[in-house]
Amino acid sequence: MKAPRILTTVVGSYPVPDWLAKAPSEQALIDATRVVIATQEQAGIDVVCDGELYRFDANHPETNGMIEYFTRPMQGIRSEIGFSEWLAYAKASGMRFRTRPPGVVVGAVAAGALNLPIPCARAKRLASRAFKFTLTGPHMLAKTLHDRHYRDPAKLAHAIAAVLAAQVRHLDADVVQLDEANLPGHPGEWRWAAAAINKVLKAVPKSAKTAVHLCFGNYGGQSIQQGTWAQLMDYLNALQVDHVVMECAHRPAEELAVFRSLREDIGLGLGVIDIKRTEIETPDAIARAIEHAEKLLGRGRVKYVHPDCGFWMLKRNIADGKIRALVKGRDLYEGRRRVQGAMETACDD
Repeated sequence: MKAPRILTTVVGSYPVPDWLAKAPSEQALIDATRVVIATQEQAGIDVVCDGELYRFDANHPETNGMIEYFTRPMQGIRSEIGFSEWLAYAKASGMRFRTRPPGVVVGAVAAGALNLPIPCARAKRLASRAFKFTLTGPHMLAKTLHDRHYRDPAKLAHAIAAVLAAQVRHLDADVVQLDEANLPGHPGEWRWAAAAINKVLKAVPKSAKTAVHLCFGNYGGQSIQQGTWAQLMDYLNALQVDHVVMECAHRPAEELAVFRSLREDIGLGLGVIDIKRTEIETPDAIARAIEHAEKLLGRGRVKYVHPDCGFWMLKRNIADGKIRALVKGRDLYEGRRRVQGAMETACDD
């Protein structure tokens, strides 16, 4: 059967299986990753992910390790937070939903014990389809930390970007995606944020496609940032990236028109699954969302369809239902179901 024109993918995270949280081990992590990837492949997802289970922390099973997994092993960042440091962070933090920083920057940032190629290779071995590896971008990591060394978020972001760039050079993945969930609420920082993330994107092996995911946050199933995509078009157009992965399903319908000004060489990833709602979308609703986007932006402009963000806040049965609906909706839009049915009829004859 002809390959789909629009590819389905996921943004990254998946609900941590209860049995992994209750009895964590290296083998349990591998088994859980195998289940997550197989679930996506059986549903028909074209570009699968490990559910970001590589970041799982038995001491903090309620989070998906988006920040601490990266900052804790880095050299120059202290995990212990003093009382005076907590007070200073609480007064100045751009991350109001956090009660404390993940760490204090006390010296020049270096890789330390961070080693991203290991979890990337471990997950890719379990995948039979195109595999995506995700990591948090330098802007968000810099904004969460309490900085007593660089005392400049842009300088800190560039230092973190240098560490991440050295790591992604060794990643064996079909797609490498960087996630930035703080920038949509701070669009005025786009210039230094774009310069920092481009440093990482340029280091990705040429054999892999690059992606940048942006959303307005997903903490407790709630948006954390406020703003519009129109405020970030300069940032998006400054990216040296193959495609962007955007939150659209939870956003106002009229906002989609802003992507007419996205650089033509940047593929658009369209969020058609609202991860902040527990209702499972119908394939027809997803097909209509894709149709609306292509009528508005032009045929061929949408390269990927996906959820708005990761699934880690949802129950597994809901996440699985949304994954299946995503593929069925894309197939319905492309007419692939009719083609498949005709082929099955011919085979039966």
